[in-house]
Amino acid sequence: MVTPGDGRNDSKDTCADTCAVAAGCDFGFGALCVRIALLHGEKADLCDQLEAIADSLPNCVDRWTCLDVAERLEALFRLAHRFEEDVLFPAFVEGGQRAARLATIDRLKLEHVHDESAAAEIAEELQRIGNGGAISNPEALGFMLRAFFDTVRRHMAFEREHMFPPEWMQPVR
Repeated sequence: MVTPGDGRNDSKDTCADTCAVAAGCDFGFGALCVRIALLHGEKADLCDQLEAIADSLPNCVDRWTCLDVAERLEALFRLAHRFEEDVLFPAFVEGGQRAARLATIDRLKLEHVHDESAAAEIAEELQRIGNGGAISNPEALGFMLRAFFDTVRRHMAFEREHMFPPEWMQPVR
């Protein structure tokens, strides 16, 4: 994954020919792909933690992990989605093929609404479990967690594959 200070030039001229969002690199945020890579890394870490919780059901749930994930989940997704909607998506539309890209953005924004709603529900349940609550239906909780992190991983993969040049974005686990 690309990280700041890895020696790559953050100017939009570096990847303007291959990057669908290069127009946004002069918004004062540096290269958008660097910022998104960092956000994707944080989301991938949370997905890994959610997967570990799901894998540990029904018997060995780490309550501290539940509390940690619950505390970070909603805030991270709100932050990431606002950045995407305020900076990334406008740059993507500027890149050309306006009608098709607007349809793509509409779909991604709808996914954001669903993801934030699911994140709130999951955070509430993890908070309850972390504070000593019983897991009343481990199968349902496991399904809810897996549905969420699978969807988030697909969303990140779509952004990587369609918005950034391949040399900038590495697959997220």
